[in-house]
Amino acid sequence: MADVSKSDTPLKATFKVRLNGETVTLATVGQAYRFITNLSSVEWMEFRSLHDDAVVALERAAGNAMLSIPATNALRALFVRSKML
Repeated sequence: MADVSKSDTPLKATFKVRLNGETVTLATVGQAYRFITNLSSVEWMEFRSLHDDAVVALERAAGNAMLSIPATNALRALFVRSKML
């Protein structure tokens, strides 16, 4: 898929994360991709490997819905480790 951020491929779980006092709901590959790529790289520095894994998994899932499970798992690992969930 050319633009991952516009993907409507559903994730296998809906994530509700709090950022700056507001709840953000992530239900699709595009929403999750925009969320983790729009934050600065400094904010993800401590979790760089998990962040990179999640980005790659989302890029793959955007073109193949069968890969939404690994993408969901990569996001879950990133959010749990960064204490966003």
